[in-house]
Amino acid sequence: MVAAFTFNTAENLPVGLLEPLSESLRVSLSAAGLLVTGYGVTVAVASVPLTHAVRAVPRRHVLTGLLAALVVSSLGAALATSYWLLLGARLLTALAQALFWAVLGPVAVGLFAREIRGRVVGALSVAGSLALVLGVPAGTWLGRQSDWRLPVALPAASGLVSLLVIAVLLPTSRPEEDPAAYGAGPDARRFATVLVAGALSATGAFTGYTYVVTFLGDVSGFSPSAVSALLVAFGVACLVGVGVTGALLDRFPRASLTAAVATQAVGMLGLYGAGADPVAAVVFLALMGGALGPVFMTTQNAVLHCAPGRTDIALAANSGAYNGGIAAGAALGGLLLPLGGVRDTFLAGGLLTAGACAVLLGGRLPRPGRDAPSPVDSGP
Repeated sequence: MVAAFTFNTAENLPVGLLEPLSESLRVSLSAAGLLVTGYGVTVAVASVPLTHAVRAVPRRHVLTGLLAALVVSSLGAALATSYWLLLGARLLTALAQALFWAVLGPVAVGLFAREIRGRVVGALSVAGSLALVLGVPAGTWLGRQSDWRLPVALPAASGLVSLLVIAVLLPTSRPEEDPAAYGAGPDARRFATVLVAGALSATGAFTGYTYVVTFLGDVSGFSPSAVSALLVAFGVACLVGVGVTGALLDRFPRASLTAAVATQAVGMLGLYGAGADPVAAVVFLALMGGALGPVFMTTQNAVLHCAPGRTDIALAANSGAYNGGIAAGAALGGLLLPLGGVRDTFLAGGLLTAGACAVLLGGRLPRPGRDAPSPVDSGP
């Protein structure tokens, strides 16, 4: 859980530091946004190949290596003297994260009975969501008070803590022997539906979220200090959404995923339509935050059930698809900024998320020639 918090904090820190980064490194705001895009592209491209490459390596060894890479890359990013050095350090962190989420899921849920695995996924997601509640807002505040280098370096400390704990306490076992090494209800059609919906949802979310600081300042009219407080509120909403969804995930797996995606669409379109009103902006920002964490959590839970083969490879594909969406969203938002302004990033993001919801609803329809879904289709 500490490692999940640390990786998510490291991934999302630039969102709150885009302006200090662009000023310090003398690059445009869109170029600073590429620190998010490049990260997402790396995770998207590397997830499946890296997971396949280490498929026979004991997970204790893999996780300690990934955390060591996180510590080194965080320190390297803090010491970077140019934009390109910072980008290189970010890409090293992204390579580690590309493998981390694929390995973490089967290891963690395999320690528990199948009927409560949704709650385990929820617990890990709570830890990851704390990055939005504590990590990114704290990093944004520290970056404004001192320099962006201090918050960028801090993930090295918590990464080192989790490295030592895992190295000492996690048992060493062959990956294929883990109880959650294979999907409980393999379903290639459902798996493809989840991947597409997750990628579309991530693209939509990060088309707007990458530039949410600019939106809240320029469109909603909040002061910099109020924006920092709203980022905390966004993270709290994300944490609440993850907690509520995690409690329901074992009972309503499919409905939980669809509800999260639909809520994200409402939040983003609401920000586009009414974000100039400060009260409405807070309401719709909370809806978006309450959905952002649950979307990835519910796709991970679905993949653990419907994976057509090894769950680590399937989770790598899901992480790759989702992070590909993050990269595409950040890039799309960067293209829209000079063309239509920051409000249009939330319109485009909301429409893409609505498309993800349509994919999920369409994926629940019986296949041609079938009158009713099979027991496998009624899984997550």
